[in-house]
Amino acid sequence: MDFITPTKLPGVVLVNPPRFGDARGFFSESWNARKMAEHGIDIAFVQDNHSVSAAVNTVRGLHFQAPPHAQAKLVRCGRGALFDVAVDIRRDSATFGQWIGCELTAENGLQLLIPAGFLHGFATRMPDTEIIYKCSDYYAPECDGAVRFDDPDIGIDWGLSGPAVLSEKDEKAPMLADFKSPFVFGDMA
Repeated sequence: MDFITPTKLPGVVLVNPPRFGDARGFFSESWNARKMAEHGIDIAFVQDNHSVSAAVNTVRGLHFQAPPHAQAKLVRCGRGALFDVAVDIRRDSATFGQWIGCELTAENGLQLLIPAGFLHGFATRMPDTEIIYKCSDYYAPECDGAVRFDDPDIGIDWGLSGPAVLSEKDEKAPMLADFKSPFVFGDMA
């Protein structure tokens, strides 16, 4: 796999940082701004987040942060395994409402880069799964939003092995059809 692999959603890319291992374990640069810029990705990250989900089938999402504090995210798995998802919610985009998903595990070391203008969510595959992600803007509660993870118009196949474990916020999130996106294709850098 290449260092950067485009997905069907323009701007959303899979990142495969090299790992150098021996009997002790491995070393990997999880972020290198210069190397990313060589691949046309120039994002300044200002915040790192780290969460642990105890139960298998925990779904967090689909979340976004609206302008003026919209966030791009670079997501990886520190322990366990998760299915990570991005959904295009840029009005007037040819891929509006479409999604991609990929397996991120502690073993595979893959990362998903999700630009502003996309929903983000994930489902855990193993107990005590850790997700670690960089954000391009600071968390702003007044800009926080969500869309329902199981919206049939989006049609994400989460591959759950049982009922989803959700927060109250995610249970009450609106469907995509009942929400006016604050993002317009072409407005985001």
